[in-house]
Amino acid sequence: MMATSEAVLQVIGGSQPCLFGSDHSFRKLGSSRTCRSFIRYRRKRVSKYVNFLNCSNTSYRAIRADHFLNTRQPVHGNIAQSYLRSMNCKCQRADSVSSTASENGTGTWFVDNDQSFDAVHGNTPSVLQFETVEELKVGEDFQSNGSLPPNGSVQDALNRIAENSIEDEAWELLRESMVYYCGSPVGTIAAQDPTSSNVGVLNYDQVFIRDFIPSGIAFLLKGEYEIVRNFILHTLQLQSWEKTMDCHSPGQGLMPASFKVRTIPLDGDDSATEEVLDPDFGEAAIGRVAPVDSGLWWIILLRAYGKSSGDLSVQERIDVQTGIKMILRLCLADGFDMFPTLLVTDGSCMIDRRMGIHGHPLEIQALFHSALLCAREMLTPEDGSADLIRALNNRLVALSFHIREYYWIDMKKLNEIYRYKTEEYSYDAVNKFNIYPDQISPWLVEWMPNKGGYLIGNLQPAHMDFRFFSLGNLWSIVCSLTTDDQSHAILDLIEAKWADLVADMPFKICYPALEGQEWQIITGCDPKNTPWSYHNGGAWPTLLWQLAVASIKMNRPEIAAKAVEVAEERISRDKWPEYYDTKKARFVGKQARLFQTWSIAGYLVAKLLLANPSAAKILITQEDSELLNAFSCAISSNPRRKRGPKSSQKTYIV
Repeated sequence: MMATSEAVLQVIGGSQPCLFGSDHSFRKLGSSRTCRSFIRYRRKRVSKYVNFLNCSNTSYRAIRADHFLNTRQPVHGNIAQSYLRSMNCKCQRADSVSSTASENGTGTWFVDNDQSFDAVHGNTPSVLQFETVEELKVGEDFQSNGSLPPNGSVQDALNRIAENSIEDEAWELLRESMVYYCGSPVGTIAAQDPTSSNVGVLNYDQVFIRDFIPSGIAFLLKGEYEIVRNFILHTLQLQSWEKTMDCHSPGQGLMPASFKVRTIPLDGDDSATEEVLDPDFGEAAIGRVAPVDSGLWWIILLRAYGKSSGDLSVQERIDVQTGIKMILRLCLADGFDMFPTLLVTDGSCMIDRRMGIHGHPLEIQALFHSALLCAREMLTPEDGSADLIRALNNRLVALSFHIREYYWIDMKKLNEIYRYKTEEYSYDAVNKFNIYPDQISPWLVEWMPNKGGYLIGNLQPAHMDFRFFSLGNLWSIVCSLTTDDQSHAILDLIEAKWADLVADMPFKICYPALEGQEWQIITGCDPKNTPWSYHNGGAWPTLLWQLAVASIKMNRPEIAAKAVEVAEERISRDKWPEYYDTKKARFVGKQARLFQTWSIAGYLVAKLLLANPSAAKILITQEDSELLNAFSCAISSNPRRKRGPKSSQKTYIV
């Protein structure tokens, strides 16, 4: 046993002849994923190597698959036979996936284990098939010169093996990113880039609430609930509970942006230590901006945990109920704002630095709407929550009307804005926000497809931000902030503008990028947000999971499946970067961290949901009949009805 293990170590280390015929052919693999996997495994115990080589679900076999896929070299003799046997073993072990394929879940497009429907290419082999591959005979299935047969059957099998190896690597990386507090997992760090010496300085070694959401969803879909439960309860302990008058302290109910597990001396004694959770409410963030989205994501994850695990005891706890109410009161508090949307500053969400999204950015409104629906579902009925639920329902109706009516744009609405009259002073004004038609940019006139539409990025008096913001639009579909027709129109636009929004790596965070003088003025000449980089038109692989949920909800999973295929071409080879640069997303971001956890988790969630579409219900919220009735009353037969200053008795503003 030890001799075998030692031989394995020598082969991996390079002291023994290469299994692929020559050292040169091994180097021609060209896969950074492959090389890094071997380096990582070499640090582990010998027994791990034995399990690694014996397991039917191994990256080792995928390396051989990558070799034949990437180099297209002839396959000879025992190497070919050995490879094909391992391929057969690999494919037959996909029991867990084939079992999900047999389910008749909502939106699933699997037929049976022998034939499945690929939503992208029709009834042909695809990345979502896991049919059994019989052992091939070299004499019958390979050409006389040793090359692969032209019928593509082996090619398809190799593709499936390579894709499975990407998932295996992603799971391994996700588990390596887990953070422990007092021996229990409480989250995942933002990135574990071994090539960066200042990850800690730039806070990528912390657990971010928004970054952990796809990680948490991945663990829930995998049936691993402990880490999500711990995360929910420990972040609740970090929530700000005291009202303060200090402008540098968090307001009551605010959730931190991130936290870090620190080990400190106990009572000044260096020999005894204890672990503490050190939260950041934005005091250390760039721009010192408080995270508005953290509390909203926390509520969404709390509901997903209950629906996935069946454990409702967490959301029914008194401290959790109090935490929900504090977040709601913070969001529903009275202020000077006249709109039902949430007023926030720039940098308060995923786009966490100056990008001209201050005011009422779409992303926050979509998360706000989603959190309100989730909270209403989880709040326990009691006397103290009656007024809060009433205010919540009123806000939901007003918010839905406001976004659907004033944020929506398609060719019809664009032509309407083009003919707006300005300086209208009356309750029945058509141009309620005094939008000047000259704001319509030439790029929008050319870019808007005849079929499709989307929600604009922001709306304020005399200002419409016509940029397409991906997260806001996708999550508006997920939480039913948009109507069914609008939801389909957004997906239609994504398909029509695939070359712009997906290109070589999904998914553009916004389109188009700010350039020239506009970039200088709006971003303050931000050197990180240069055109088509980072938040300014960069591509973020983590958005794959939101695209998957939105596509599955509208029964169009082929859109997400196609995007996942695009991502799988490069994402592992590029070492799971945080974002991509250039208009077509051809380059890894100039300051992107590698092995970014939410890039890894976003890919995994997309794959898991496409394999089992019915699981997306833990994230989807539907508009109920009560809200639909209230909404129809609000818009009546004419959404631009006359309204006097004292005639309305409603407690909300539309």
